[in-house]
Amino acid sequence: MLQKKDARNTDIIVNINGHLTHRDEARVSPFDASVQNGDGVWEGLRVYDGRIFRLREHLTRLRQSAMALGYVSIPTDDVIIEQISRTLEANGMRDGVHIRLTLTRGVKYTSGLDPRLNQAGHTLIVLAEHKPPVYDKNGITLKTAAHRRPPSDVLDQTIHSCNQLTSILAKLEANAAGADDALMLDTRGFVAETNATHLFFVAADTVSTPTTAACPAGITRSVILELCTLHHIPCVVRDVTLAEAYRADEVFCTGTMGEIAAVTTIDGRQIGSQEAGPVTRKLAALFRELTQTEGERVIP
Repeated sequence: MLQKKDARNTDIIVNINGHLTHRDEARVSPFDASVQNGDGVWEGLRVYDGRIFRLREHLTRLRQSAMALGYVSIPTDDVIIEQISRTLEANGMRDGVHIRLTLTRGVKYTSGLDPRLNQAGHTLIVLAEHKPPVYDKNGITLKTAAHRRPPSDVLDQTIHSCNQLTSILAKLEANAAGADDALMLDTRGFVAETNATHLFFVAADTVSTPTTAACPAGITRSVILELCTLHHIPCVVRDVTLAEAYRADEVFCTGTMGEIAAVTTIDGRQIGSQEAGPVTRKLAALFRELTQTEGERVIP
């Protein structure tokens, strides 16, 4: 699965610390912590008809990640929302838009690892693109990666960090195998997530999803859990084995960039009927209804 180039994004305006500029002229300092050390946190946001779905939850996670990393300078929600609105307005965007929101520790006064070198305040980047959900709704294929999701005593996955090398290594494995994405295990051998999304498994009409022991607490993941409870769909959060994944009736993945998509093949093994099953279709429809009515308005 390779995202296609969208000509509408050729001349988009990006926002770096409040400065609006053409994408080809945007500049991040070589002394920025994200460039030097991958020291940044991020969120993916999706815009539906001028509204951002679960915006406050995303901003809370961004703030919590920054606090966990000891950022001294963290912009308020109001400041971030203002810059998001300015960026969308500058691009004439209001629907079918994905936003990559990045907050870094900021610019260092000299090259080095020590966070005390960061005394200039944060860097806030708002990158909005025309981008419909990126996954094929007919289903995607996964390949189990040799690279594992680390536990919290190595790198706490609840920190939504720009350091995504583990995911990139897993994605390289999936690409080499001709799969759309990688299925990643934790160091105990249980399913964690994919290189980019959370996973849900359906067996005997019960929905299961892995714990967050080795993956972030996803916003879309939490919405699916809420929908299951609200609509009386049995759902549990637990350790899931790869063998269970192979024999599941349905598997689907969730995420802001791709919304909800069925998984039809794992490691060359057919999952269920090799198409989106009834539970997947029902939850996808319920999610779609929710995004049409819920969200914080950022564009009139």
